[in-house]
Amino acid sequence: MAETNGAGQAQQPPKMNILAQFIRDLSFENILSQKGVTGEVQPDVQVQVNLDAKKRTAENQYEVVMKLKIESKAKGSNDVLFLMELDYAGVFSIENVPEEQMHPFLLIECPRMLFPFVRRIVSDVSRDGGFPPLNLETIDFLALYRNEIARRQAATPEGTA
Repeated sequence: MAETNGAGQAQQPPKMNILAQFIRDLSFENILSQKGVTGEVQPDVQVQVNLDAKKRTAENQYEVVMKLKIESKAKGSNDVLFLMELDYAGVFSIENVPEEQMHPFLLIECPRMLFPFVRRIVSDVSRDGGFPPLNLETIDFLALYRNEIARRQAATPEGTA
């Protein structure tokens, strides 16, 4: 006869489904064309990534938003070539993840699932804006999460944590 107490039950593996994903906000400013700059330009691209996650009203549903700010400047002159801002959201159904592990799960695993779609959008929009397609490097969401936790701990005065 199988045990029925908490210690005898096997932990169910985490289960995640993407219910929806969508562009929440997108802005592309082609500053190069507004200035009428011509000739060959070497870009220097800076990418900022922010993540946000929240519980939805439906049971086991969470919304994760990846916010990118991409600025391309000309090497040497530092003139801005283009500025892109993208908020890309995913709605996830997540089960069998312990509460203490939910925060890192939402900010590491969920963005990993969204990233290929974000990369394609950035590539398409930069190409459609008249530039070579910008193929984002893979983002290490685990390192991003650890850096944010360390930054928050450093910003918290002693004794208030």
